[in-house]
Amino acid sequence: MVNKIKLKEVPENPGCYLYKDSRGKIIYIGKAKNLKKRVASYFTKGDHTPKTLQLLKNLVSVDFFITDNEVEALILENNLIKKFKPKYNISLRDSKRYAYIQITGEEYPRIMLARKREGEGRFYGPFVSGASRDYLMDALIKIFGIRTCNKMPKRECLRYSLGICTAPCTAKISKTEYLERVRSAELVLKGKTKKLVKTLFIKMKENAAVQNYEKSLEIKNQIEATKYLREKQKMERKRDYDEDIINFIVQKDKVDLLLFNSRKGILENKQEFEFNLNDNFLEEFLIQYYSDNEIPRKVIVPSKVDENIEKYLEKIKGSKVEVIVPKAGISKELLELVLKNLEIMLFGDQDKIEDLMNKLKLNELPRVIECFDVSHLSGTSTVASMVQFRNGKADKSNYRKYKLRTVAGIDDFLSMKEVIRRRYTKLMREKLAMPNLVVVDGGKGQLSSTIEVLEELNLKLVVISLAKREEEVFIPGRSAPVILDKRGKALKLLIQIRDEAHRFAISYNRLLRKKKLFE
Repeated sequence: MVNKIKLKEVPENPGCYLYKDSRGKIIYIGKAKNLKKRVASYFTKGDHTPKTLQLLKNLVSVDFFITDNEVEALILENNLIKKFKPKYNISLRDSKRYAYIQITGEEYPRIMLARKREGEGRFYGPFVSGASRDYLMDALIKIFGIRTCNKMPKRECLRYSLGICTAPCTAKISKTEYLERVRSAELVLKGKTKKLVKTLFIKMKENAAVQNYEKSLEIKNQIEATKYLREKQKMERKRDYDEDIINFIVQKDKVDLLLFNSRKGILENKQEFEFNLNDNFLEEFLIQYYSDNEIPRKVIVPSKVDENIEKYLEKIKGSKVEVIVPKAGISKELLELVLKNLEIMLFGDQDKIEDLMNKLKLNELPRVIECFDVSHLSGTSTVASMVQFRNGKADKSNYRKYKLRTVAGIDDFLSMKEVIRRRYTKLMREKLAMPNLVVVDGGKGQLSSTIEVLEELNLKLVVISLAKREEEVFIPGRSAPVILDKRGKALKLLIQIRDEAHRFAISYNRLLRKKKLFE
């Protein structure tokens, strides 16, 4: 089960949470107005259903998508469930999509409800709220006189008998005027609601003036339904092409970049990247990324790139590609949404690493921390683990496990020397970035062994050790350990990292022992 301490990493924004099992497979997707409160509710004492208890047994990690509001979270949840079909989302997975409003493609178009984008005509939505959708349809029918009947005879049409029907079959309106009314209704459906709201507001005041409060309230509801369309549906939009939305944050000599994949208007995946800063980093990223990945019809970026990048992508794809920097509209809002997700990922645990930097008197923020642990069973199947935490969060893609080669029997000091030497010799050889802080599990002996190897390699890295029993922190050059506040963020982060390294080492040790048993 996911560690409760990690719940603090979940933001308080609206959005969707994705529960994953030990294989990284998504097993449940949910939405929430407040992600942190919703995820935390799973770990409070209370009566859980058997299904939820089984879910918690298989739960290992949590991922999330941030949205601007709960409506977008609902739509995103629906899309993600239909894409990934999680094991514990059976009821939602089998449900229908939210309904649309359809303007039919007939000679005299009708307005009607549609569960799917099927058939001729144009579709607007989807609408999460059935009440808002119905109010809006009623408003468009009444204000613009759009027909809903299917060639119904006049004598059977209640709207005709009441004198409020303006459909062409009544001969009260010309085809030209009727189609103009349809176009006006579609402008409203596209979000251009000012004209309709103004008309409704006048009618609401008129009814209130003659004390027809029930009618006034009905019109007020219609106004609210019309305003509902201003909530742009960023998570599911009518598109017949794919888009990638990219945004980034530059910090000193590093670039953190986040890419959202939108397929046929449905936001379905995100990917994180970190690399060294240079003058043309965005162009270089686009070239490298799309040499190995599918190229979409549109690539949305926050800043202008060389026009040759677009030509390069078109040549590889073999069709039209646009690389755009939106100034306004829904694409601009999507760009800001990606940035919001990236900020949460980077700075959600900023206070933890700042506290650690202050308590240990470090010269820079320990954005990348690597922690080592050694595990064995009575001197057999000796292994070591290295876990990496980036910006206060586990970066499992950079975890490493080691089967010890040079150590026989029980010798934690020599074991630590071997794994430190192997790790940082490799980083030096491949010219990869070094961590800001190295943590080793143990006391003075493990710390001294680590420093000795780093001196041999002529590497100047900041190293500390964390002893389990009293959670004492040992620092080079100090005989006495540093005692951190047990309730403070700095020590809690160190314990979390050390425990993760220990868990990873033990799991590898058990795996080797099982293999030996089978042999």
